Amino acid sequence: MTTYAHRTLLLALSAATVAATVTAAAPVARANAPGTNGPGTNRPALTWRPCAEPGGLSGQECARLPVPLDYRDPDGPQIGLAVTRVRSERPAARRGTLLVIPGGPGGSGVQRLAAKGPALRKAMAGAYDLVSFDPRGVGGSTRASCELDPADRHLVTLRSWPGPDGEIDANVARARRVAEACRRHGGAVLRSFSTVNEARDIDRLRRALGEEKLSAWAYSYGTYVGAVYAQKFPRHTDRWVLDSSGDPDPSRVGRGWLANTAAGTDDRFPDFAAWAADPARESEGLRLARRPADVRPLFLALAAKLDREPKESTTPGVPLTGNRLRQALQSALQSDALFAEAARLIQQAQDPAAAPVLPDVVAGPLPDEDAAVTTATVCNDVRWPASVPAHRRAVAADRARHPLTAGLPANITPCGFWQAPAEPPTRITADGPSNILMVQNRRDPYNPYFGALKMRRSLGERARLLTLEHGGHGAYLTNGPVCGDRTVTAFLTTGRRPQTDTGCTD
Repeated sequence: MTTYAHRTLLLALSAATVAATVTAAAPVARANAPGTNGPGTNRPALTWRPCAEPGGLSGQECARLPVPLDYRDPDGPQIGLAVTRVRSERPAARRGTLLVIPGGPGGSGVQRLAAKGPALRKAMAGAYDLVSFDPRGVGGSTRASCELDPADRHLVTLRSWPGPDGEIDANVARARRVAEACRRHGGAVLRSFSTVNEARDIDRLRRALGEEKLSAWAYSYGTYVGAVYAQKFPRHTDRWVLDSSGDPDPSRVGRGWLANTAAGTDDRFPDFAAWAADPARESEGLRLARRPADVRPLFLALAAKLDREPKESTTPGVPLTGNRLRQALQSALQSDALFAEAARLIQQAQDPAAAPVLPDVVAGPLPDEDAAVTTATVCNDVRWPASVPAHRRAVAADRARHPLTAGLPANITPCGFWQAPAEPPTRITADGPSNILMVQNRRDPYNPYFGALKMRRSLGERARLLTLEHGGHGAYLTNGPVCGDRTVTAFLTTGRRPQTDTGCTD
Protein backbone atom coordinates (compact mmCIF):
# COMPACT_ATOMS: atom_id res chain seq x y z
CA MET A 1 0.00 0.00 0.00
CA THR A 2 2.71 3.18 -0.24
CA THR A 3 2.41 0.09 1.89
CA TYR A 4 4.81 -2.74 1.91
CA ALA A 5 4.18 -2.45 -1.82
CA HIS A 6 5.79 0.96 -1.93
CA ARG A 7 8.01 2.99 0.38
CA THR A 8 9.42 6.43 -0.11
CA LEU A 9 11.99 8.04 2.12
CA LEU A 10 10.48 9.96 5.01
CA LEU A 11 11.52 13.55 5.57
CA ALA A 12 13.06 14.28 8.95
CA LEU A 13 10.93 16.55 11.10
CA SER A 14 12.65 19.56 12.59
CA ALA A 15 12.76 20.19 16.31
CA ALA A 16 10.75 23.35 15.70
CA THR A 17 7.94 21.29 14.22
CA VAL A 18 7.57 18.40 16.66
CA ALA A 19 8.79 17.45 20.09
CA ALA A 20 11.98 15.47 20.36
CA THR A 21 11.66 11.85 19.28
CA VAL A 22 11.70 9.17 21.97
CA THR A 23 13.44 6.07 20.60
CA ALA A 24 13.05 2.48 21.70
CA ALA A 25 16.20 2.78 23.77
CA ALA A 26 15.06 5.94 25.56
CA PRO A 27 13.20 5.91 28.89
CA VAL A 28 9.46 5.44 28.49
CA ALA A 29 7.25 7.73 30.59
CA ARG A 30 4.87 6.26 33.15
CA ALA A 31 1.26 7.32 33.12
CA ASN A 32 0.39 10.09 35.56
CA ALA A 33 4.06 10.92 36.09
CA PRO A 34 4.85 14.63 36.25
CA GLY A 35 4.33 16.23 32.87
CA THR A 36 2.29 13.34 31.40
CA ASN A 37 -1.41 12.74 30.95
CA GLY A 38 -2.26 9.16 31.74
CA PRO A 39 -4.83 7.14 29.77
CA GLY A 40 -7.03 6.90 32.83
CA THR A 41 -8.12 10.52 32.35
CA ASN A 42 -11.28 11.17 30.37
CA ARG A 43 -9.61 13.56 27.99
CA PRO A 44 -5.84 13.47 27.40
CA ALA A 45 -4.45 16.99 27.23
CA LEU A 46 -2.78 18.43 24.14
CA THR A 47 -0.55 21.47 24.42
CA TRP A 48 -0.59 23.15 21.02
CA ARG A 49 2.18 25.41 19.78
CA PRO A 50 2.69 27.18 16.43
CA CYS A 51 4.78 25.16 13.97
CA ALA A 52 4.03 26.60 10.53
CA GLU A 53 6.98 26.31 8.16
CA PRO A 54 7.94 29.11 5.75
CA GLY A 55 5.78 28.72 2.66
CA GLY A 56 3.69 26.07 4.40
CA LEU A 57 0.23 26.04 5.93
CA SER A 58 -0.50 29.24 7.83
CA GLY A 59 -1.78 28.67 11.32
CA GLN A 60 -0.41 25.15 11.59
CA GLU A 61 -0.01 23.91 15.18
CA CYS A 62 1.76 20.88 16.64
CA ALA A 63 1.49 18.91 19.87
CA ARG A 64 2.46 15.60 21.39
CA LEU A 65 -0.08 12.98 22.44
CA PRO A 66 0.78 10.34 25.07
CA VAL A 67 -0.59 6.86 24.29
CA PRO A 68 -0.14 3.54 26.10
CA LEU A 69 2.73 1.41 24.88
CA ASP A 70 0.44 -1.58 25.49
CA TYR A 71 -3.31 -1.05 25.66
CA ARG A 72 -3.63 -4.12 27.86
CA ASP A 73 -1.84 -2.01 30.46
CA PRO A 74 -3.37 1.43 29.83
CA ASP A 75 -1.86 2.96 32.96
CA GLY A 76 1.57 1.54 32.21
CA PRO A 77 4.42 2.96 30.10
CA GLN A 78 3.48 5.71 27.67
CA ILE A 79 4.94 6.65 24.30
CA GLY A 80 4.34 9.85 22.31
CA LEU A 81 2.76 10.70 18.97
CA ALA A 82 3.45 13.86 16.98
CA VAL A 83 0.13 15.44 16.01
CA THR A 84 -0.67 18.52 13.96
CA ARG A 85 -3.71 20.59 13.08
CA VAL A 86 -4.88 23.56 11.08
CA ARG A 87 -8.02 25.13 12.49
CA SER A 88 -10.94 26.13 10.31
CA GLU A 89 -10.53 29.67 9.06
CA ARG A 90 -14.34 30.04 9.12
CA PRO A 91 -15.53 29.08 12.63
CA ALA A 92 -19.17 29.71 11.74
CA ALA A 93 -18.95 27.10 8.96
CA ARG A 94 -17.03 24.53 11.02
CA ARG A 95 -18.82 21.21 11.50
CA GLY A 96 -16.06 19.11 13.08
CA THR A 97 -12.61 17.60 12.65
CA LEU A 98 -11.30 15.89 9.53
CA LEU A 99 -8.51 13.42 10.25
CA VAL A 100 -5.96 12.72 7.51
CA ILE A 101 -4.82 9.10 7.91
CA PRO A 102 -1.47 8.52 6.16
CA GLY A 103 -0.36 5.56 4.07
CA GLY A 104 2.63 3.30 4.50
CA PRO A 105 3.09 1.56 6.78
CA GLY A 106 5.63 4.20 7.64
CA GLY A 107 3.95 7.26 6.13
CA SER A 108 3.99 10.54 8.05
CA GLY A 109 0.65 12.22 8.58
CA VAL A 110 2.41 15.42 9.61
CA GLN A 111 4.14 15.52 6.24
CA ARG A 112 1.00 14.48 4.35
CA LEU A 113 -1.02 17.29 5.88
CA ALA A 114 1.76 19.73 5.03
CA ALA A 115 1.71 18.51 1.41
CA LYS A 116 -2.04 18.18 0.91
CA GLY A 117 -3.21 20.79 3.39
CA PRO A 118 -3.46 23.78 1.02
CA ALA A 119 -5.64 21.90 -1.48
CA LEU A 120 -7.64 20.22 1.26
CA ARG A 121 -8.26 23.49 3.12
CA LYS A 122 -9.49 25.11 -0.10
CA ALA A 123 -11.79 22.16 -0.86
CA MET A 124 -13.25 22.03 2.68
CA ALA A 125 -13.93 25.80 2.78
CA GLY A 126 -13.74 25.94 6.56
CA ALA A 127 -15.97 22.93 7.26
CA TYR A 128 -13.31 21.25 9.39
CA ASP A 129 -10.28 21.59 11.52
CA LEU A 130 -7.70 19.52 9.63
CA VAL A 131 -5.75 17.12 11.84
CA SER A 132 -3.14 14.44 11.28
CA PHE A 133 -0.46 12.53 13.16
CA ASP A 134 2.69 10.47 12.79
CA PRO A 135 1.82 6.87 13.72
CA ARG A 136 3.96 5.20 16.35
CA GLY A 137 7.34 4.45 14.79
CA VAL A 138 7.17 7.32 12.29
CA GLY A 139 8.68 10.80 12.03
CA GLY A 140 8.30 12.77 15.25
CA SER A 141 6.57 9.99 17.20
CA THR A 142 8.27 7.40 19.39
CA ARG A 143 10.46 5.26 17.17
CA ALA A 144 12.35 1.97 17.28
CA SER A 145 15.45 0.60 15.60
CA CYS A 146 16.42 -2.82 14.33
CA GLU A 147 20.10 -1.79 13.91
CA LEU A 148 20.17 -3.22 10.40
CA ASP A 149 23.25 -3.13 8.23
CA PRO A 150 22.89 -0.43 5.55
CA ALA A 151 23.05 -3.09 2.82
CA ASP A 152 19.85 -4.61 4.22
CA ARG A 153 18.05 -1.24 4.20
CA HIS A 154 18.08 -0.50 0.47
CA LEU A 155 14.57 -0.72 -0.90
CA VAL A 156 15.64 -3.46 -3.31
CA THR A 157 16.97 -5.58 -0.43
CA LEU A 158 14.47 -4.68 2.27
CA ARG A 159 11.88 -5.76 -0.27
CA SER A 160 12.61 -9.31 -1.38
CA TRP A 161 13.44 -8.92 -5.07
CA PRO A 162 14.72 -12.34 -6.20
CA GLY A 163 18.17 -12.66 -7.71
CA PRO A 164 18.87 -13.24 -11.42
CA ASP A 165 16.96 -16.26 -12.72
CA GLY A 166 14.72 -16.15 -9.64
CA GLU A 167 17.01 -17.54 -6.96
CA ILE A 168 15.92 -16.68 -3.41
CA ASP A 169 18.75 -17.98 -1.19
CA ALA A 170 20.00 -14.45 -0.49
CA ASN A 171 16.42 -13.36 0.28
CA VAL A 172 16.00 -16.19 2.76
CA ALA A 173 19.23 -15.35 4.56
CA ARG A 174 18.40 -11.66 4.67
CA ALA A 175 14.85 -12.27 5.87
CA ARG A 176 16.16 -14.35 8.77
CA ARG A 177 18.82 -11.75 9.55
CA VAL A 178 16.37 -8.83 9.57
CA ALA A 179 13.79 -10.65 11.68
CA GLU A 180 16.42 -11.62 14.24
CA ALA A 181 17.87 -8.10 14.39
CA CYS A 182 14.43 -6.61 14.94
CA ARG A 183 13.65 -9.17 17.64
CA ARG A 184 16.94 -8.45 19.38
CA HIS A 185 16.93 -4.65 19.17
CA GLY A 186 13.36 -3.46 18.63
CA GLY A 187 11.92 -4.38 22.01
CA ALA A 188 8.41 -3.70 23.20
CA VAL A 189 8.12 -0.49 21.18
CA LEU A 190 8.70 -2.29 17.88
CA ARG A 191 6.28 -5.03 18.90
CA SER A 192 3.61 -2.39 19.45
CA PHE A 193 3.63 -1.24 15.81
CA SER A 194 0.37 -2.66 14.48
CA THR A 195 -2.74 -1.54 12.66
CA VAL A 196 -5.05 -2.20 15.58
CA ASN A 197 -2.84 -0.11 17.88
CA GLU A 198 -2.90 2.70 15.33
CA ALA A 199 -6.70 2.56 15.38
CA ARG A 200 -6.66 2.71 19.18
CA ASP A 201 -4.25 5.65 19.02
CA ILE A 202 -6.67 7.45 16.70
CA ASP A 203 -9.47 7.03 19.20
CA ARG A 204 -7.25 8.42 21.93
CA LEU A 205 -6.53 11.40 19.66
CA ARG A 206 -10.27 11.83 19.12
CA ARG A 207 -10.83 12.06 22.86
CA ALA A 208 -7.92 14.48 23.25
CA LEU A 209 -9.52 16.71 20.61
CA GLY A 210 -12.81 16.65 22.50
CA GLU A 211 -14.72 15.22 19.55
CA GLU A 212 -17.58 12.74 19.81
CA LYS A 213 -17.05 11.80 16.14
CA LEU A 214 -14.33 12.20 13.55
CA SER A 215 -14.53 12.48 9.79
CA ALA A 216 -11.55 11.08 7.91
CA TRP A 217 -9.68 10.95 4.63
CA ALA A 218 -7.65 7.74 4.70
CA TYR A 219 -5.12 6.99 1.97
CA SER A 220 -3.49 3.73 0.80
CA TYR A 221 -2.50 1.58 3.80
CA GLY A 222 -4.37 4.18 5.81
CA THR A 223 -7.61 2.85 4.30
CA TYR A 224 -7.06 -0.39 6.20
CA VAL A 225 -6.35 1.62 9.35
CA GLY A 226 -9.54 3.59 8.68
CA ALA A 227 -11.56 0.42 8.10
CA VAL A 228 -10.24 -1.12 11.32
CA TYR A 229 -11.12 2.05 13.23
CA ALA A 230 -14.63 2.03 11.74
CA GLN A 231 -14.96 -1.61 12.80
CA LYS A 232 -13.69 -1.06 16.34
CA PHE A 233 -15.23 2.36 16.99
CA PRO A 234 -18.20 2.69 14.60
CA ARG A 235 -20.19 5.18 16.67
CA HIS A 236 -17.28 7.62 16.58
CA THR A 237 -17.18 7.84 12.76
CA ASP A 238 -18.87 10.65 10.86
CA ARG A 239 -18.03 11.02 7.12
CA TRP A 240 -15.42 8.43 6.23
CA VAL A 241 -13.42 8.40 2.95
CA LEU A 242 -11.26 5.40 2.00
CA ASP A 243 -8.99 6.41 -0.88
CA SER A 244 -7.17 3.55 -2.70
CA SER A 245 -8.11 0.50 -0.65
CA GLY A 246 -6.56 -2.94 -0.52
CA ASP A 247 -7.93 -6.39 0.22
CA PRO A 248 -8.79 -6.58 3.96
CA ASP A 249 -8.67 -10.42 4.09
CA PRO A 250 -7.67 -10.98 7.75
CA SER A 251 -5.82 -14.20 6.96
CA ARG A 252 -3.34 -12.33 4.75
CA VAL A 253 -3.47 -8.52 5.19
CA GLY A 254 0.03 -7.24 4.21
CA ARG A 255 0.96 -10.48 2.49
CA GLY A 256 -2.09 -10.13 0.28
CA TRP A 257 -1.29 -6.51 -0.54
CA LEU A 258 2.21 -7.48 -1.61
CA ALA A 259 0.96 -10.41 -3.70
CA ASN A 260 -1.58 -8.18 -5.47
CA THR A 261 1.08 -5.80 -6.78
CA ALA A 262 2.00 -8.34 -9.48
CA ALA A 263 -1.34 -7.99 -11.25
CA GLY A 264 -1.57 -4.33 -10.25
CA THR A 265 1.69 -3.56 -12.04
CA ASP A 266 0.47 -5.42 -15.14
CA ASP A 267 -2.78 -3.41 -15.11
CA ARG A 268 -0.97 -0.09 -14.86
CA PHE A 269 2.00 -0.66 -17.18
CA PRO A 270 0.05 -0.04 -20.43
CA ASP A 271 -0.48 3.57 -19.32
CA PHE A 272 3.28 4.02 -19.11
CA ALA A 273 3.82 2.21 -22.41
CA ALA A 274 1.33 4.45 -24.22
CA TRP A 275 2.99 7.54 -22.74
CA ALA A 276 6.51 6.33 -23.62
CA ALA A 277 5.55 5.55 -27.25
CA ASP A 278 3.64 8.78 -27.82
CA PRO A 279 5.24 10.91 -30.59
CA ALA A 280 5.02 13.84 -28.17
CA ARG A 281 7.93 12.25 -26.27
CA GLU A 282 10.17 12.67 -29.31
CA SER A 283 10.90 16.33 -28.67
CA GLU A 284 11.56 15.55 -25.01
CA GLY A 285 14.09 12.85 -25.87
CA LEU A 286 12.07 10.33 -23.88
CA ARG A 287 10.32 8.27 -26.53
CA LEU A 288 11.22 4.63 -25.89
CA ALA A 289 9.48 2.90 -28.81
CA ARG A 290 7.32 3.52 -31.86
CA ARG A 291 4.47 1.39 -30.57
CA PRO A 292 3.17 0.89 -27.01
CA ALA A 293 3.39 -2.87 -27.54
CA ASP A 294 7.17 -2.59 -27.93
CA VAL A 295 7.83 -0.91 -24.56
CA ARG A 296 7.25 -3.99 -22.41
CA PRO A 297 9.71 -6.33 -24.24
CA LEU A 298 12.25 -3.49 -24.34
CA PHE A 299 11.98 -3.02 -20.59
CA LEU A 300 12.12 -6.75 -19.80
CA ALA A 301 15.18 -7.27 -22.00
CA LEU A 302 16.97 -4.31 -20.44
CA ALA A 303 16.24 -5.48 -16.89
CA ALA A 304 17.53 -8.96 -17.75
CA LYS A 305 20.71 -7.45 -19.21
CA LEU A 306 21.26 -5.42 -16.04
CA ASP A 307 20.76 -8.58 -13.99
CA ARG A 308 23.79 -10.00 -15.79
CA GLU A 309 25.78 -6.79 -16.17
CA PRO A 310 24.93 -4.04 -13.63
CA LYS A 311 25.81 -0.56 -14.83
CA GLU A 312 27.77 1.96 -12.79
CA SER A 313 25.57 4.90 -11.81
CA THR A 314 26.29 8.42 -10.61
CA THR A 315 25.79 7.17 -7.02
CA PRO A 316 29.15 5.75 -5.86
CA GLY A 317 28.95 2.10 -4.94
CA VAL A 318 25.32 1.74 -6.05
CA PRO A 319 25.10 0.30 -9.58
CA LEU A 320 21.93 0.17 -11.65
CA THR A 321 20.87 -3.47 -11.46
CA GLY A 322 17.88 -5.15 -13.02
CA ASN A 323 16.05 -5.02 -9.71
CA ARG A 324 16.81 -1.34 -9.18
CA LEU A 325 15.36 -0.66 -12.62
CA ARG A 326 12.28 -2.74 -11.81
CA GLN A 327 11.80 -0.98 -8.48
CA ALA A 328 12.26 2.46 -10.05
CA LEU A 329 9.58 1.64 -12.60
CA GLN A 330 7.19 0.27 -10.00
CA SER A 331 7.62 3.40 -7.91
CA ALA A 332 7.02 5.60 -10.97
CA LEU A 333 3.76 3.83 -11.81
CA GLN A 334 2.05 5.55 -8.88
CA SER A 335 1.66 8.76 -10.88
CA ASP A 336 1.82 9.90 -14.50
CA ALA A 337 3.98 12.76 -13.24
CA LEU A 338 6.78 10.25 -12.55
CA PHE A 339 6.76 8.64 -16.01
CA ALA A 340 9.45 10.99 -17.34
CA GLU A 341 11.83 10.02 -14.54
CA ALA A 342 11.40 6.33 -15.34
CA ALA A 343 11.80 6.86 -19.10
CA ARG A 344 14.95 8.91 -18.56
CA LEU A 345 16.46 6.13 -16.43
CA ILE A 346 15.65 3.57 -19.14
CA GLN A 347 17.27 5.80 -21.77
CA GLN A 348 20.40 6.21 -19.67
CA ALA A 349 20.56 2.48 -19.02
CA GLN A 350 20.51 1.83 -22.77
CA ASP A 351 23.18 4.43 -23.56
CA PRO A 352 26.70 2.92 -23.35
CA ALA A 353 28.17 6.37 -22.72
CA ALA A 354 25.74 7.44 -19.97
CA ALA A 355 25.98 6.94 -16.21
CA PRO A 356 22.41 6.51 -14.98
CA VAL A 357 21.14 8.95 -12.37
CA LEU A 358 19.26 6.83 -9.84
CA PRO A 359 15.99 8.12 -8.39
CA ASP A 360 16.21 8.73 -4.65
CA VAL A 361 13.91 5.79 -3.94
CA VAL A 362 16.58 3.32 -5.14
CA ALA A 363 19.78 5.32 -4.64
CA GLY A 364 20.48 4.69 -0.98
CA PRO A 365 19.44 2.88 2.18
CA LEU A 366 16.39 3.86 4.18
CA PRO A 367 17.06 5.23 7.67
CA ASP A 368 17.09 2.34 10.12
CA GLU A 369 14.00 3.50 12.01
CA ASP A 370 12.01 3.84 8.76
CA ALA A 371 13.00 0.32 7.75
CA ALA A 372 11.94 -0.91 11.19
CA VAL A 373 8.40 0.48 11.15
CA THR A 374 7.82 -0.44 7.51
CA THR A 375 8.72 -4.04 8.22
CA ALA A 376 7.32 -4.44 11.73
CA THR A 377 3.78 -3.20 11.14
CA VAL A 378 2.90 -5.75 8.47
CA CYS A 379 4.74 -8.52 10.33
CA ASN A 380 2.99 -7.75 13.63
CA ASP A 381 -0.47 -7.77 12.04
CA VAL A 382 -0.66 -11.40 10.91
CA ARG A 383 1.48 -14.52 10.71
CA TRP A 384 3.21 -15.08 7.35
CA PRO A 385 4.30 -18.50 5.99
CA ALA A 386 7.99 -19.43 6.21
CA SER A 387 8.39 -22.53 4.01
CA VAL A 388 11.40 -21.95 1.78
CA PRO A 389 10.50 -24.66 -0.78
CA ALA A 390 6.96 -23.26 -1.05
CA HIS A 391 8.33 -19.77 -1.66
CA ARG A 392 10.70 -21.07 -4.34
CA ARG A 393 7.78 -22.61 -6.19
CA ALA A 394 5.63 -19.51 -5.74
CA VAL A 395 8.37 -17.18 -7.01
CA ALA A 396 8.96 -19.31 -10.09
CA ALA A 397 5.26 -19.34 -10.92
CA ASP A 398 4.81 -15.62 -10.26
CA ARG A 399 7.82 -14.72 -12.42
CA ALA A 400 6.30 -16.63 -15.31
CA ARG A 401 2.88 -15.01 -14.93
CA HIS A 402 4.08 -11.49 -14.10
CA PRO A 403 7.61 -10.86 -15.42
CA LEU A 404 7.47 -7.12 -14.72
CA THR A 405 7.69 -7.81 -10.99
CA ALA A 406 10.07 -10.78 -11.37
CA GLY A 407 8.71 -12.84 -8.47
CA LEU A 408 8.91 -10.14 -5.78
CA PRO A 409 5.22 -10.29 -4.78
CA ALA A 410 5.45 -14.03 -3.99
CA ASN A 411 8.84 -14.04 -2.28
CA ILE A 412 9.78 -14.68 1.33
CA THR A 413 10.09 -11.71 3.70
CA PRO A 414 11.26 -11.14 7.28
CA CYS A 415 7.64 -11.67 8.33
CA GLY A 416 8.10 -15.39 7.71
CA PHE A 417 10.55 -15.54 10.63
CA TRP A 418 8.82 -13.01 12.88
CA GLN A 419 7.44 -13.52 16.36
CA ALA A 420 3.78 -14.53 16.45
CA PRO A 421 1.37 -11.57 16.40
CA ALA A 422 0.14 -10.42 19.79
CA GLU A 423 -3.49 -10.55 18.66
CA PRO A 424 -5.45 -11.63 15.57
CA PRO A 425 -6.14 -9.12 12.80
CA THR A 426 -9.49 -7.38 12.62
CA ARG A 427 -12.18 -8.76 10.32
CA ILE A 428 -13.91 -5.97 8.41
CA THR A 429 -17.69 -6.45 8.30
CA ALA A 430 -20.90 -4.65 7.34
CA ASP A 431 -21.73 -3.90 10.99
CA GLY A 432 -21.94 -0.17 11.55
CA PRO A 433 -23.35 3.05 10.10
CA SER A 434 -23.62 3.61 6.36
CA ASN A 435 -21.23 6.56 6.17
CA ILE A 436 -18.25 5.36 4.10
CA LEU A 437 -17.28 6.51 0.61
CA MET A 438 -14.62 4.48 -1.16
CA VAL A 439 -12.79 6.11 -4.09
CA GLN A 440 -10.58 4.01 -6.33
CA ASN A 441 -8.64 4.39 -9.56
CA ARG A 442 -9.33 1.56 -11.99
CA ARG A 443 -5.60 0.94 -12.62
CA ASP A 444 -3.87 1.28 -9.26
CA PRO A 445 -0.49 -0.51 -9.30
CA TYR A 446 -0.23 -0.94 -5.52
CA ASN A 447 -3.81 -1.49 -4.36
CA PRO A 448 -5.37 -2.90 -7.51
CA TYR A 449 -9.06 -2.61 -8.23
CA PHE A 450 -9.88 -6.26 -7.56
CA GLY A 451 -8.55 -5.89 -4.01
CA ALA A 452 -10.64 -2.77 -3.45
CA LEU A 453 -13.72 -4.72 -4.53
CA LYS A 454 -13.04 -7.13 -1.67
CA MET A 455 -13.00 -4.22 0.77
CA ARG A 456 -16.27 -3.05 -0.78
CA ARG A 457 -17.89 -6.45 -0.32
CA SER A 458 -16.66 -6.66 3.27
CA LEU A 459 -18.23 -3.30 4.15
CA GLY A 460 -21.58 -4.16 2.55
CA GLU A 461 -24.23 -1.46 2.92
CA ARG A 462 -21.90 0.67 5.02
CA ALA A 463 -20.11 1.88 1.89
CA ARG A 464 -20.48 3.20 -1.62
CA LEU A 465 -17.71 2.85 -4.21
CA LEU A 466 -16.73 5.59 -6.64
CA THR A 467 -14.68 4.07 -9.48
CA LEU A 468 -12.45 6.41 -11.45
CA GLU A 469 -11.43 5.44 -14.97
CA HIS A 470 -7.85 6.46 -14.33
CA GLY A 471 -4.43 5.09 -13.43
CA GLY A 472 -2.18 5.69 -10.46
CA HIS A 473 -2.14 5.30 -6.70
CA GLY A 474 -4.13 7.80 -4.68
CA ALA A 475 -7.22 9.44 -6.13
CA TYR A 476 -8.61 12.39 -4.18
CA LEU A 477 -6.62 15.61 -4.79
CA THR A 478 -3.86 13.41 -6.26
CA ASN A 479 -4.09 11.25 -9.39
CA GLY A 480 -7.81 10.99 -9.93
CA PRO A 481 -9.95 12.99 -12.36
CA VAL A 482 -11.70 16.15 -11.18
CA CYS A 483 -15.10 14.43 -11.15
CA GLY A 484 -13.80 12.26 -8.32
CA ASP A 485 -12.54 15.28 -6.42
CA ARG A 486 -15.96 16.93 -6.75
CA THR A 487 -17.78 13.86 -5.43
CA VAL A 488 -15.49 13.37 -2.43
CA THR A 489 -15.56 17.08 -1.57
CA ALA A 490 -19.37 17.12 -1.74
CA PHE A 491 -19.59 14.11 0.59
CA LEU A 492 -17.24 15.60 3.17
CA THR A 493 -18.75 19.08 3.10
CA THR A 494 -22.46 18.37 2.57
CA GLY A 495 -22.93 14.69 3.36
CA ARG A 496 -24.18 13.94 -0.17
CA ARG A 497 -23.02 10.48 -1.17
CA PRO A 498 -23.87 8.50 -4.32
CA GLN A 499 -26.95 6.38 -3.67
CA THR A 500 -25.33 3.42 -5.41
CA ASP A 501 -21.84 2.45 -6.53
CA THR A 502 -20.91 4.65 -9.45
CA GLY A 503 -18.02 5.91 -11.55
CA CYS A 504 -16.72 8.84 -13.57
CA THR A 505 -14.05 9.62 -16.12
CA ASP A 506 -13.24 13.35 -16.10
